[in-house]
Amino acid sequence: MNADPLLPLELLQPGEWADVAEVMGEASWVSRLAELGLRVGSRLRLLQPGWPCLLQVGGCRLSLRGEGGTQILVRPVAC
Repeated sequence: MNADPLLPLELLQPGEWADVAEVMGEASWVSRLAELGLRVGSRLRLLQPGWPCLLQVGGCRLSLRGEGGTQILVRPVAC
C-alpha cells in the first residue's frame, strides 16, 4: 500500500504528474471519465490549472470544466 498523501486534482502544479487514486461522483460521470482514460491507476499531467483545466492522459489531452475535478483524488509522482 502506498502511504503518499492523496490530493484533490486542483492542488497539482502545472507540469506535475500524478496517478489517479480515486474518482468520485455520479456513476455516469465516473463512467464517462473512464471511457476517456481518466480512471483509477491512470497517470496524468496537469497542463493548465483552473476551470477548465487541461490534462494530459496517455497520449491525449482532456479538458475538464466546472467542479468535476474536485471529485478526483491523485497521488503526485516524480517523472
